[in-house]
Amino acid sequence: MANYLERIFTDFKEISRSKRKENKKFFARLKGKDPKRLNDEFHSMHEEVFAETDCLQCARCCRATGPLLTKQDIQRIAKKQGIKTAVFEEKYLRVDEDGDWVMKSLPCPFLALDTNKCTIYEYAPKACRQYPHTNHPNMKSILGLTETNVMHCPAVFEMIERMKANQ
Repeated sequence: MANYLERIFTDFKEISRSKRKENKKFFARLKGKDPKRLNDEFHSMHEEVFAETDCLQCARCCRATGPLLTKQDIQRIAKKQGIKTAVFEEKYLRVDEDGDWVMKSLPCPFLALDTNKCTIYEYAPKACRQYPHTNHPNMKSILGLTETNVMHCPAVFEMIERMKANQ
């Protein structure tokens, strides 16, 4: 898979866009699957692909997308950073069009660009810790999010490509 991912990283945006229509049809079919079977398929594929994936080689999630932060995330990170919640919000966050707290800028200000490591990994936002959510306990409920993540995460893209090949 390493060679495959290297090719994907080179022009991932173009490759993922070229599959958008095909993936839309695939996700429409997934919506009709039994939830337990769907979970089993995703979870086993998650284990398989992430056993072969080094996220530190990519970090697209931290470079191109930002997490939604809960109030608990904000309070925890601010405390660990040794600053007041209001100062943390002012310095790093904004409220998006949906009313959610998100990072003001990308890449994430807590990403060490030279190593692709998260500088707050031990207390990162819940959304970061769970990304790309492909081991979620109810995959059917987040198929829309997973379809979006195919465009952002080469590992999710690879999972979906393998799942399509197995159908």
